[in-house]
Amino acid sequence: MLPLPFNPPINKIFLPEFSKNGVEVHIQRDDYLHPFISGNKWRKLKYVVEDAANKKCNHLVSFGGAYSNHLVALACAGAMLKFKTTAFVRGENVNNHMLNFCKWYGMNLIFVSREAFKNKIELYEEFAKKNELTYFIDEGGRGELGAKGCTEIIKEKTGFTHTFCAVGTGTTLAGLAINASQYSIKAEGICVLKGAEGINQDVENIAGINVPIHHNFHAGGYAKTTPELLSFAKHFAQNTGILLDQIYTAKLMFGILQLINQNYFEPNSKILAIHTGGLLGMLTAIE
Repeated sequence: MLPLPFNPPINKIFLPEFSKNGVEVHIQRDDYLHPFISGNKWRKLKYVVEDAANKKCNHLVSFGGAYSNHLVALACAGAMLKFKTTAFVRGENVNNHMLNFCKWYGMNLIFVSREAFKNKIELYEEFAKKNELTYFIDEGGRGELGAKGCTEIIKEKTGFTHTFCAVGTGTTLAGLAINASQYSIKAEGICVLKGAEGINQDVENIAGINVPIHHNFHAGGYAKTTPELLSFAKHFAQNTGILLDQIYTAKLMFGILQLINQNYFEPNSKILAIHTGGLLGMLTAIE
């Protein structure tokens, strides 16, 4: 129901700081897949919406924060595929461009306290009692079906030694690790959350293998940033033409750069970074 529209291109990063010791860094442009269902959002929803349709459900229910790219993607996908969509939104009722996109696509938003949000299953079950044919989708598209979509990121063996993605729930990395192992590529992650070492086990539970995750490049935690990170993202955009969002992909590329500077990689390593989209979140950084 969400067939991949095309195989995204891979761009080499021609910046001297990314080529120390003969290291090459390339970036797969999954942000090109769709303007609103971009990157890993498309991949994580692919098998979820297929499963919902197979179960004759017509109402997708999910969860997220006020700046969730997942919710925008779900709202858009629901409109495309004729599903109703509802989202429980963590925190107070706010008005921003992300939630306005959700509403424009017809998504019903229910704001709940941060405490109530912790009990997502309970919220869903109460909602499902009053609404027929509903289908539960965890926050961020987390889960095995989401990971299944991410096992299709790498299409062929292209000589890469490593592949990296940003890590929030760990779903994308789990799928990428399964995918990369087929081509003898080492998958690793850059975590965007602070104090989230438990994600390592979550990823291993899905992937079935231990996957290295770097926890030192979160810039203070989820949705946090620093002047250094924003300066890096602006420099990267002005010298490559590639936009990075401050929540995920800027931390990904900045983390890879720091690892290069720390001589983490063997000389002549060839790294594939996955651009997971989510550029709508950039609007808050450049306003």
